[in-house]
Amino acid sequence: LAITFSAAISTCEKAGRWQTALQLVDVLAQSKVEFDTIVFNAAISACEKSCEWKKALKLFNAMALCKVESNTITFSAAVSACEKGGKWESALHLVSLIVQRKMEVGTIVFNAAMSACDKGGQWDKALYLFSMMARNKLQPDIITFNAAIGACEGMEWEKALHFLNVMARNLVEANAVSYASAMAKVGNNWEKALQLYSVMTQRKV
Repeated sequence: LAITFSAAISTCEKAGRWQTALQLVDVLAQSKVEFDTIVFNAAISACEKSCEWKKALKLFNAMALCKVESNTITFSAAVSACEKGGKWESALHLVSLIVQRKMEVGTIVFNAAMSACDKGGQWDKALYLFSMMARNKLQPDIITFNAAIGACEGMEWEKALHFLNVMARNLVEANAVSYASAMAKVGNNWEKALQLYSVMTQRKV
């Protein structure tokens, strides 16, 4: 029965029907059939895709109460839900649990957490996550660097330019978002802004 519900909830996830997914979870609970990780993952993903971060985190916390083991898919969906809701505190908490449990997660999880911090104006936290990726031997991608550049604010424009240089060293090609974000950070330093614009046009970005 649990397998049948898992398949049904997964279908709801793909269709973005989080309300139906939660209704199926309630029906499963009333039937007293044991929940498994797949059921929770599908339900959390359905909520994440529908930007229902509160529901996603509620399901995540319910897993521990039901003594169901969470995995990398669980954490990835939960962190992505936090990113869409701009809940940087919850995203950081989830990342700390990942590190404590020594779970192997990909770049996507850290990208989502960095984006959540960026949306919440927590640039120092976003840059901390960037450095944490290196310690966990994760290769940053264009999304990582754009999140890092976007997180730099005020007088941190030099760091934004630093990330552009690091991108080049890591053979990650900057895109229009990268340059636009960096130019926004230099503010009144028009010489730097023109320099960035010149590099962008030369590279036909």
